[in-house]
Amino acid sequence: MPSKRRVFSLMLDDRKAKLVRSRRRPGRYELSVDGIPQSVVSMTDPTELEYAYTQHIARAMDAAAEPGAPLFTVHLGAGALTLARYVEATRAGSPQLVVEFEPALYDAVIAALPLPPGADVRVIFGDARAVADAELPDEWADARFTVVDLWDAAVIRHHVASQEFYRRVAARSAADGVVAVNLLDGHPFEYSRRQAATLSSVFDHVAVVLDAEPDDDEGPLGNVVVFASDEPLDVVTTPDLLGTPRPHMLHDDELTSWIADARIMTDVDGTDSPDPDDPIWD
Repeated sequence: MPSKRRVFSLMLDDRKAKLVRSRRRPGRYELSVDGIPQSVVSMTDPTELEYAYTQHIARAMDAAAEPGAPLFTVHLGAGALTLARYVEATRAGSPQLVVEFEPALYDAVIAALPLPPGADVRVIFGDARAVADAELPDEWADARFTVVDLWDAAVIRHHVASQEFYRRVAARSAADGVVAVNLLDGHPFEYSRRQAATLSSVFDHVAVVLDAEPDDDEGPLGNVVVFASDEPLDVVTTPDLLGTPRPHMLHDDELTSWIADARIMTDVDGTDSPDPDDPIWD
């Protein structure tokens, strides 16, 4: 049986990106940076999502507008454009904006895995915080759904996770817009609790979705998705939306209890997300 075929490999500021095609699942590709998986894409069926966190975000996208209706979506962090491809597959022609820090990576992904003809996906290259701070009168305004997936390999930098940053994201969102933030954390979820506190200081409605047990003090690091909006969240009002087995969801009083005394992150006292290589997670 042939081995997996490397589609591309390149250096990005002393880091290495690689896109690999699966030998067992036709049309499936995995993007990694420094050996850390970033995105999985199915070119044969873009609605086939590998990671649980992408499935949770996709279900929230499904509820954000009538089936098939256009949904202006902003993706902060491109990866292999997994969720942008999902939106195009389920809502053809939806206007989408991608903010990506590394042009070489984006260009290599698009060259290897082109977007479908007719896809309305625009890209701005640059640091997401700098782009959010800039004046963009027409390109990023009134976003109906914003995905914040800003990884520097395996770490989220504090300048794209602060109250000041989220205020700028909120200002560019529609009145009923939804923001979904993808995190990586483990018990006692100190970082995620601070992120939930921070988003709660900006938006009226916040919910946290975890696939791990919130109280499992021996569990490994895992994805945590924080949803935020100024309108009630569909993932809360319609919990069956997330399918089965249903992940753990914290909102209202339960979320307040979980956040406890976690401090809001600001530009002054924010921290980067947990490093998976830190011995504390062994």
